[in-house]
Amino acid sequence: MDFTELIDLASEKLDGAVLFANDDFFAPKENLLKPKAAIWIEGKYTDLGKWMDGWETRRRRSPRLDEKFDWCIIRLGLAGVIHGVDVDTSFFRGNFPSHCSIEVCAFDGQPTVEDLSNAEWTEILPVSELEGDSHNRFVINFSDRVTHLKLKIYPDGGVARLRVFGEVLPNWELLKRRNSEIDLAAAEHGGTVLTASDMFFGNKHNLIMPGRAADMSDGWESKRRRGEGYDWCILKLGTAGTITRVEVDTLWFKGNYPESCWIEVGDGNVWQELLPESKLQAHTLHVFSDEIKDCGVVTHVRFNIFPDGGVSRLRLYGRIAD
Repeated sequence: MDFTELIDLASEKLDGAVLFANDDFFAPKENLLKPKAAIWIEGKYTDLGKWMDGWETRRRRSPRLDEKFDWCIIRLGLAGVIHGVDVDTSFFRGNFPSHCSIEVCAFDGQPTVEDLSNAEWTEILPVSELEGDSHNRFVINFSDRVTHLKLKIYPDGGVARLRVFGEVLPNWELLKRRNSEIDLAAAEHGGTVLTASDMFFGNKHNLIMPGRAADMSDGWESKRRRGEGYDWCILKLGTAGTITRVEVDTLWFKGNYPESCWIEVGDGNVWQELLPESKLQAHTLHVFSDEIKDCGVVTHVRFNIFPDGGVSRLRLYGRIAD
């Protein structure tokens, strides 16, 4: 699988945050994790210079060898294993860094910036060349759990966005001790959307993000279907479990919600019906419990919508299998 198909562990939607940067004179560090793609506004200036949609440091003038790069520390929204990164320099043409490198660490609790500055960091991306106004994608081969990331740029300049793609590693022992119903498909519980028939207007991973959607762009939406058939997506649960309740949320989808949906479950190869075909309404949170069939322990879910349209969130509540 292309690593960009995985969840962005640093996403602002998952509470990822840029905790500290040694310099963000021209453009604030917080821009790095904005969920939407960077934009360019011709002729827009601030009192510091050209407005840029990214993180941009001032021009480095220090001759000191220990000050040959700028850097920032990022707290991942969800701890996990990183499989790839995208260092996006969109619209940074004459002011992008020539190179970058990435280091990581794992820290329990809520460490301070001082704690992180004194932590033991491991390099997962050596100093690598960057291109301006480009998506610079790098495969990462590092199998340890990560909670924080340090991005270094050489010697200075601007980066529009940083995406950190990987697999979430929840604390399963803690979740099992709760002995309660959880959303088995949620991103924070290790769920992932493996594939979708179409996601022209909205990314498939929006379905399993925390909270309710902020607007119509914050959901999964397919293009208008002009032939027979229907749209669908396949999810892998964070862990095997039994599903007892389903929520299908069409919040914000008022003239483009699906007419109906049905859900199948299984092991990714053999499917059985969990929720029979059910009518949907616009801009509504639908809760299904009495309609749910007892399908035993499952690992994968196929969510079908007819004929097309948008769904903001899908919740699959149940219990972790013994």
